[in-house]
Amino acid sequence: MQLFECQNCGQTLHFENRFCGRCNHRLGYVAARQALVALRQGGELWFPIDAPHESYRFCANAEHDVCNWLVPAGGTRIFCEACSHNRTIPDLSVEGNLERWRRIEDAKHRLFYSLIQFGLPLVTRAEDPEGLVLDMIADPDDPNADKVLTGHASGLITINIAEADDAERESRRTGMGELYRTLLGHFRHEVGHYYWDRLVRDGDPAVLEQFRALFGDEREDYAEALNRHYAQGPAPDWRERCISAYASAHPWEDFAETWAHYLHIVDTLGTAGAYGLRLRPDVDQAGELATRIDFDSYRGQTIEALVDAWTPLTLAVNSLNRSMGLADLYPFVLSTPVITKLGFVHDLIASAQTTGRNG
Repeated sequence: MQLFECQNCGQTLHFENRFCGRCNHRLGYVAARQALVALRQGGELWFPIDAPHESYRFCANAEHDVCNWLVPAGGTRIFCEACSHNRTIPDLSVEGNLERWRRIEDAKHRLFYSLIQFGLPLVTRAEDPEGLVLDMIADPDDPNADKVLTGHASGLITINIAEADDAERESRRTGMGELYRTLLGHFRHEVGHYYWDRLVRDGDPAVLEQFRALFGDEREDYAEALNRHYAQGPAPDWRERCISAYASAHPWEDFAETWAHYLHIVDTLGTAGAYGLRLRPDVDQAGELATRIDFDSYRGQTIEALVDAWTPLTLAVNSLNRSMGLADLYPFVLSTPVITKLGFVHDLIASAQTTGRNG
């Protein structure tokens, strides 16, 4: 995630900022040029001070302070590039749901920042029967009714809004024996299933064969594989070939977990680069842990270059967390087979990049 600068006063800005902390200018995000801009108001419209000929309205969800993205004033759209994929939002008459929705939207907007940065195809359900659409819903009041499961099905990503409560999410993480569980991680994982459908299943047959060679045959019965995973635990050798225990359950889950971790790596490296981080521990006489993150992690790098920068960065941030008495920020190990799978995702995204919103 890049840093931004207020065009009025030069203050450093962050992606979620609504107002400049120094000059108090209203801020809005223009996805088309990936810019957080300071605004001047003229009637019902807003004008970036660095491009006063452009005019915008805020996304309709700004009314609830869950979105700071802008929509071009000349069109008919009322929702931004991220919120146009919402189908169901939480019931805001229920106490606490507005705050849950805000947390979910913060994570969702970071997801869409990455998808747009990559230039990946994005279509809504209105544009395609299997377009990307989001339901953010709560468990039913009836304790005997089925719980809402976070997951993906034919372009529909469902998020149980209970995941926005830190205590509840941590309880689920420990109950399921997971090393990591966040809202952003959920979004990145589930959208991985969506892009498997679009880029692997519906793509070049040669890509599908390459996928099967690396991840396994997805035609294995999915329900049976998950039942076996939950009944017997992960495959004994999962650490050698998968990024997580859950990834060993089925090739679809292996791909989605790998996809999510690729987005973790690229976006975190982008943030580290934005802060000008450089690593060269004094104890590392051979330079094996040295890294200088002075490249655009979203463009033009090989998977080897990304992993070479990522490995020392994770060692550093994990050490920082331990110094604060916290768990490791990135509690995973990238084995050689996992790096190869990350390379598959890297190449898949590079080959799928587009200049506009299309399928």
